[in-house]
Amino acid sequence: MREKDIRVAVVSDVHGDSPALEAVLALAKKCNHEREHTHQVEKLALQLFDQLVELHHLGGQERFMLRCGALLHDIGWIEGQKGHHKTALRIIMENVALPFDSRDKSIIALLARYHRKALPAGRHPYFCDLNEKDQNIVRVLSGILRVADGLDRTHRILVGDISCRAGRKQISLMCRSVESLDLEFAAAGDKAELFEQVFGRKLVLKRKPG
Repeated sequence: MREKDIRVAVVSDVHGDSPALEAVLALAKKCNHEREHTHQVEKLALQLFDQLVELHHLGGQERFMLRCGALLHDIGWIEGQKGHHKTALRIIMENVALPFDSRDKSIIALLARYHRKALPAGRHPYFCDLNEKDQNIVRVLSGILRVADGLDRTHRILVGDISCRAGRKQISLMCRSVESLDLEFAAAGDKAELFEQVFGRKLVLKRKPG
């Protein structure tokens, strides 16, 4: 199937450098987040979002929620590795300093919850309370975040810029790197199920030297 480059849309965060972002960064710092990995996942997730905008049709509000979810996805490690995705959800939902309404906070917390392990399901707390449109937003953004997290599996910041090419049956993701990405690609591939569901295409990962 012939592929085509996806036009990168200019999508601006609705909050930008705002008190909301400052509050998110403050919570991440309070929870002793691994700064380099966190910002690498944030960068890759936003690049994926922008590259795929013609497929998901989401805008600046959703982009900002993805940014927040990426920044907070690993904060549950403060209580240990086991179940840290669920711990992150609890910390976000209980944090009164985050200036979000209940709907936005739930979506951001669910992105952290779904960056690993189980996929979104109607029986899950908070997810079941969202309407169908918002549940789909969670699925799309979580699918992107899971792949972005997998692409920094070794926490060595090996992936530089990425570019997508989309066909009717697959999305090819070209990742620029001077080193082998075998572990990153294995992890991203293992976590690609939700991504492939929401975009209806198989994810194919390729390395571009440089």
